[in-house]
Amino acid sequence: MLKKAKKLTLNFKILKFFLIPAILLSTPLVHNIQDAKAGLEFQWDQNSGLRRLKWLQKQNTKRFRNTIYFFLRPMDRNNELLKINLALPKKFKSALKKEKISFCKVKIGGFEGRTKCLEDIPADIEINTDESSLRSINIYPYKPIPNNKESYAIVLKVINPKKSGLYQFHLYGQPKGETVSSYLGSSTIVID
Repeated sequence: MLKKAKKLTLNFKILKFFLIPAILLSTPLVHNIQDAKAGLEFQWDQNSGLRRLKWLQKQNTKRFRNTIYFFLRPMDRNNELLKINLALPKKFKSALKKEKISFCKVKIGGFEGRTKCLEDIPADIEINTDESSLRSINIYPYKPIPNNKESYAIVLKVINPKKSGLYQFHLYGQPKGETVSSYLGSSTIVID
């Protein structure tokens, strides 16, 4: 009996030797778990026909000044576009001003360079802020956007909303020769 008690005591000492340092070392990791940044984009319904568009935001903290690029790459458009419509989610509460919205030919950054506008495209910009329906931004370029190998971007300079969350923006384009806009794709912006 005494031999079993000594063996049990020895097992508890060994367990404490391994268990206590493991708990102490893992505590700082649990504390900073909310700061982990994921490298993936989440969209609600992957099978519904939503196309992911490439986008870039400079700042993802709520109530901070932000520059958001919504890209139109050559693979995202099939025809020349006469009109572009960006549908904003209802919950994205941010003041929109025409002076802070632009449309440009863009160089999409990557490993070797930053994203920057190469040339501003002259266009009329119209903001629809009807609160009963979706808010949207209509862009009417003076010349149709050609179907070439250039990338274009809608650039919004806004202050991020007060509420954090996922905000899904939808982009529509009216092809040359058509009277109705067609769906181009969606972008999901994250505000922490």
